[in-house]
This record gives sequence, C-alpha cells and structure tokens, in this order.
Amino acid sequence: MQEKNHLLEEAILPVWNNQRTIGFIGFIWMWISMAVIIATFSLGETGIKSMSLFEVFSMIFIANVAIAIIMTLVADIGIEHGLSFAVYLRAPFGIRGTHFPSIARGIGASIWFGIQTYLGALALNGISQYLLGFDNWFIWYVLFGIIQIVSTGMGIRAVEVITSVAAPCIIAVTIWMYFTLEELAQIKGVNIWTFAGSENINLFVFFFANMSFWSALAIDIPNLTRFLKTQSGAKNFFKRNKNVFIAQLIALPATQAWIGVIGGISFLAAGLWNPIEVIQANGTGLTMIVLLVMVIFSQWSTNAPANLIPAALAFVNAGAPKIHYFTAVVFAGIVGTIIMPWLILDNLFVFLGYYGAVLSGIAGIIIADYYIIRKRKVNVPHLYLYDGQFVFYKGFNFAGLLSWLIGGGLAIYFTSYAFLVGFFVSLIVYVVLMKVWIIPRYTQAEITSKDDSFLGTSVGMNWVYDNKNEKFQRVKTENLSLTSREDR
Repeated sequence: MQEKNHLLEEAILPVWNNQRTIGFIGFIWMWISMAVIIATFSLGETGIKSMSLFEVFSMIFIANVAIAIIMTLVADIGIEHGLSFAVYLRAPFGIRGTHFPSIARGIGASIWFGIQTYLGALALNGISQYLLGFDNWFIWYVLFGIIQIVSTGMGIRAVEVITSVAAPCIIAVTIWMYFTLEELAQIKGVNIWTFAGSENINLFVFFFANMSFWSALAIDIPNLTRFLKTQSGAKNFFKRNKNVFIAQLIALPATQAWIGVIGGISFLAAGLWNPIEVIQANGTGLTMIVLLVMVIFSQWSTNAPANLIPAALAFVNAGAPKIHYFTAVVFAGIVGTIIMPWLILDNLFVFLGYYGAVLSGIAGIIIADYYIIRKRKVNVPHLYLYDGQFVFYKGFNFAGLLSWLIGGGLAIYFTSYAFLVGFFVSLIVYVVLMKVWIIPRYTQAEITSKDDSFLGTSVGMNWVYDNKNEKFQRVKTENLSLTSREDR
C-alpha cells in the first residue's frame, strides 16, 4: 500500500463479498440492539403529553419506517460496492470535499457515544450506590467507555457477537419493564391505554424529530451493510438487499416504537421518562441486577455499530494512512467525552432537530448521486486516486458542497419540517448542478458507460486492491481467497 497516498487505508478499502459475515438474523439482532437506547425513552414522554399510548406507538413507528426507506436505499452502496460512507462521499463531494460531511458525521457520532455512555454511567452509578455505596458517575463513565472502545476496536465480528447476545436479553428485560411500570401506573390510578395527553405539541416537530433520531445512520449505513451477506450476482434490488428489509423496515420501527411506549408509561407511572430511575426507586437488589444487564447491553450494543464505527471510519478517512481503525475508535471516544455531551441531554430534541437538518441534505445528495446521476455505477478505483475523476476542482465537487449548504441551511430555517426540506432541496439542487455544471466539465466514466464494468456485487464482481502493483482489480467472487481485515 502506498505510504504517501492519504486516500488508502485497509479499514476503508472495499469489502469483498466473501468477507461479509453478518447474516439475516444477525442484522435483525443488531437493529433491535441499536434501537433500545435510554435516550429513546424520552420520545415516549414527549408524545404521551399530547397523544394516547397507541398514537405514540403509531407515530414513532411510521416516522421510523419513513427514515428506514431512505436508509434501505442508501444501504445498497455497501451491498453493491462494499464501500464505507466516507469513501463513497468522495463521488458527490470530491476527494477533499468528503471531509466536511464525513467529519460532521464523525463528530456527531462521537457526541452520541458520549450521550449514551453518560446515560449508562448514571444508571450504573445508581446501581452501585444501592449495592456498594459507591457514588461517582464519572468513574463509571470512564470504565464503561473503555469497555465499549476496546470491544468495538476488535472489529465487526465482536460487534456482531455483542448484539446477538444483547438483543434477546434486551427484549426480555423490556417486557419485564412494561409490566412493572404498568403495575406502578395502576397503583397511581392511571390506565395507560385509555390515558390521552392534553398538551398541544406540534406533531410535525415530533414526527421529524423521530426521523432525525436515525438520520445519521440512514446516511452512513453502508459502514455496516458492506459486511452484510448477500447473494453475489443478484441483479434484482430486492433479492440483493433481502437481508436488509426485515431488519430496517420492521425490526427498527417496531423496537423504537416499543421503547417509546415504555418511556411514555414510565412518565405516566412516576412523571419521569427514564424507566430505569423509576424502577430503581421502587425495586430490590434483584431489580438492580436486571437493570444492570439492561443498561450494559442496551448502551454497549448501540454505541458500537451506530456511533463508534461510523466515527472511527470518518476519522480513518481523514487521517489515512497514519490513523488506523483501532486508533480512530479511541479518538472517537475521546472526542465524544471532551465535548461534554451530558450538557446536550437537557436539550435533546433541539440537538436532534438541528443535527437532523444538517444530515438531511447529505441524504438527499447521496440518493441523487447514486441512483439518479450514476445509476448505481461507481468508478471505485478513482475514489482512491489523486489524479482521478473525483478530484473535480482541486479535490472539491462544488455541486455537492453547494447543494448541502443550500439544503441544510433551509432545513435549519424550517426546523419543523427540517428533514423533508433538507432532503428534497439538496437532492434537486445537486441533480441540476451536476447535469448543468459539473458533468460537462469533469468526465465521469460510469455515467457514459453502457455496460456493467462499474457494478460490483450485482454482477458477481468485487473491487480488490493489489498492494504489489498498487492498483485495483475487478475479481469474480468465486475467484477470491478469504483474507482478514483490520475492521473485522
């Protein structure tokens, strides 16, 4: 591998079809694990103030189906070409321009890591106070953070194992939480399924805030799907992505809505959105142990695939070849801590609104570039070249940068409809600028190609980097030999 080529590093090279280890059930477990996070409970509290519990479930479910549709379309980039999010962004943003959206996502993911670790640390501290008389949440934050960083640094296999163990345990614990909270609500004289909140909450804000909750992973889902097993040579989109659909279109919305419901019940039972605090105040030593399992698994199994991996790959992309995967995971943990994300928690919906607005434009640009402009074909070798087609003007594709600036800016201005505005404005502006301005000036080989030479998995081909000759080759899946990867 070229030492001086800052576009190359093992962790951000395309994943071959025979290197993909996550299966159908494994991806479902992964999404169930990711969706069960403590912050999700707060969505239920917000909704129950103005809706019935069934309406809360329905609204969260539909919002997550909406974002999951976008996520499923973006997921094909990882399935088809084995590319990570930051590397693919070199196409719509340029080999240098990619750093603006990818680092924005990396910092956001780091912040989420900090938020999740802080919430987990609070619960762990409460449990340790009860069982051991020890009270220091920051110590728990550091220890919990180190455990997550080390396990994620071990690669995607370790993450898959954690989520496959965590998901069944989490499902069992959340069912127990539901009946425990329902009993507390009955003692208080509240029927959870007939109660209807009377506050006037803007439903559009609530809907798009729920979409924003997973907008970050919607744009960088290729980081995970490039490791998802798929049938080599499957040209049909639904056949090629069959392991994606149930996990993202059903497991994610159903789990997210279920956790929101528990948060709503917790608020009805004790006026607090965090059921861990409520049950802890009314529980016994056994209760503490059950909650400990819930806290460790829910935060751990979410932070690894949803936050640490995306952040690490963004930082690898920016610092290649000197920054390697494990180093980047550690760096993500440090960034997520020094920003002091616990200060954000009291304004979580404000953060979600603005963060979702910024990312919505990127989602629109990715969909426009991959499906409308390139029609799923990508000149992968040129993504790693200093003198290739993705250099554009000094490394920047101003169609992507201007589209993101315009769409993201309008999304921030129209906060209530942020994701809707940012997504479609950026998509439309990008298509126009590419066709009118960029494509006539900068040749894009895959756009003019009439054959399948720029496709990957769907035609049974893989993008393989030859270290000896320092160039890429297209190799049939059946001719590949299995090799290890740093990020596996």
